[in-house]
Amino acid sequence: MNIVLIGYRGTGKSSVGKVLAERLGRRLISTDAEVVRRAGLSIPEIVKQSGWDHFRDLESEVCQDLAGQDGLIIDTGGGAVLRPQNVARLKTNGTLFWLTADVATIAARIGGDSQRPSLTGSKSFLEEIDDVLRERTPIYAAAADHVVATDGRSLADVVATILARL
Repeated sequence: MNIVLIGYRGTGKSSVGKVLAERLGRRLISTDAEVVRRAGLSIPEIVKQSGWDHFRDLESEVCQDLAGQDGLIIDTGGGAVLRPQNVARLKTNGTLFWLTADVATIAARIGGDSQRPSLTGSKSFLEEIDDVLRERTPIYAAAADHVVATDGRSLADVVATILARL
């Protein structure tokens, strides 16, 4: 059984995934990193050259491949749940944990990250986070087996919560 971390950018998926992998002696796979590895381009380059739809196609291929493996910690990109087939595939052999955080926490965590291209292209940084979170929240909620808030919590506390729910 895989442990799959879903949620918006900056909610702690990568950091939590690293600690979970160390604690459980499992391999951590980032869907975003795997897309980058396979494409030979950064996410901003993929999006600039081929658009978000192409990036999502690559992401779907990665989700399908990882769903067929066992014993992984999977750190998904924030939009992986936008395609229902990704959720269905990941659930076949995984428990999905939705990591949440509020807009201020997310903004503080990802404000300086140039490897995360704009999702809307036209809104301010905070407006984008707020709008995209509002749009995706019902999708994350429908996909999640468990919800874990990360605001103001240590990595150790978040990991302990996940381990207790397994």
